[in-house]
Formats: sequence, C-alpha cells, structure tokens
Amino acid sequence: MKILAIADEEDKYLWDYYRPGMLDDIGLILSAGDLDPRYLSFLVTMARCPVVYVHGNHDGNYSDIPPEGCDCAEDRVYVYQGIRILGLGGSIRYNPGPHQYTQREMERRAARLRWKLHRSKGFDILLTHSPIYQLGDDPSSPSHTGFAAFRSVIEKYHPKYMVHGHVHLNYGYQIPRWQEYEGTKVLNAFQRYVFEY
Repeated sequence: MKILAIADEEDKYLWDYYRPGMLDDIGLILSAGDLDPRYLSFLVTMARCPVVYVHGNHDGNYSDIPPEGCDCAEDRVYVYQGIRILGLGGSIRYNPGPHQYTQREMERRAARLRWKLHRSKGFDILLTHSPIYQLGDDPSSPSHTGFAAFRSVIEKYHPKYMVHGHVHLNYGYQIPRWQEYEGTKVLNAFQRYVFEY
C-alpha cells in the first residue's frame, strides 16, 4: 500500500495544482499536524482513501473548522485494512497554546493507552506531530524539542514506522527525512512524502 504522509506545510502540488487522478494510487493519507483543516478536507474528498490525522501545535482552529470527513487518531489505535495506527499529536509545551505538553504529560498520555495497545496487540505506525527526543528534533530550540516518551513506546512495541512533522526540513536543520530507532523507520513527513507499506 502506498501511504502519503503530510505535515507542517500545505503542498501546492496537491492543492493549488491538483489534477484529477493524482491520488488514485494512494491507499492511505497520514497527517502529522500543523495543516489547514480545509487542506485535509480537500484531500479526503479527492482521494479514494481515509485521511488520518493528529494535531500539531498550530491546530487550535480545528475545533472551529474541523477537517471534515477525516479521522482523528489522537490517543487511540485507528485500524485501516489491518494497519494499526497509534496517534499522539502535539508538541512540547513552550507557550500557553493548545496541543502542547510537558515531557511528563506526554508520558502519562502514552501510559493511559496501555490497555488499548494490549487489546490491539500493539500497533504498526506511530503517528505524532513531534519527533523523538534527540532524534530528528532540535533540543537547542525550546519549541522543537521532541518527546522522550516516544522512545519508550517504540522500545516496548517495535512499530514498523513512526511518522512525525514539526521540524521543517527547509529550516536548515540538516536533519535527514528518514532515520531509524530500535528497528523502527522514522519519517519526517514535512510537506509530503509517499512511502510503501
């Protein structure tokens, strides 16, 4: 299955310059946050597959303008065609805005999912907004520090993939799009990236 991963910046190729059929071979769209909800609604209308999302730290407007027709995976295991997706959106807390958490708060969120993960026998894709602490993040920037809790989740359940955003690849961070942690392939989904599951 081809999965389109998106995050942080709407892609003009998929929105402004969209042509019918461009998404026909995509089996699933994963949004790692900080995208216009109308962009997600557009994509789910044009694609023949679900759009599954988590919140980014700039997605406070989703309560007023929800991404219609899309599925939120926050704090649950979303299953599509046998692929189990665990959603843990948000960023490190750096101001009073929505969808921001301390390291401890994210640890608690992950811990509360133990029963759901037991029932689903784990998961295949970890969908987050933020990266792993000290793997694809920028600890020198208070707002772009990743979560240590993601390390523990990956070490315990060994998903095939982790998809995140938040650290823009065009900011000059020199962070690769793909990394690996404990056998899990970690993808920075900035703007758009298609991968085969």
